[in-house]
Amino acid sequence: MSWPCVPTRWQKSSYSGNQTNCVEVCEMSEVENWRKSSQSSTGNACVEVGELSGGAAVRDSKDRDGGYFVTDRAQWSAFIAAVKDGRFER
Repeated sequence: MSWPCVPTRWQKSSYSGNQTNCVEVCEMSEVENWRKSSQSSTGNACVEVGELSGGAAVRDSKDRDGGYFVTDRAQWSAFIAAVKDGRFER
């Protein structure tokens, strides 16, 4: 099952002091505006991309509850550049 939001920034709890066994807390960003790839046409084998404040989330449209992976802006930009450059063509 997909979480409605993803961690965007982790930090150690202020109650942990200098200890190494600490609790970390994070800010969460909601995934918004899921959309199907424009290259998917009308087929069922589609990729959907969701907006995040710090990047993008990607999931399989056939299994929306199966989870997704998250990229930051730099990773997403590098991936898009590689796709546009044809580096994934067979």
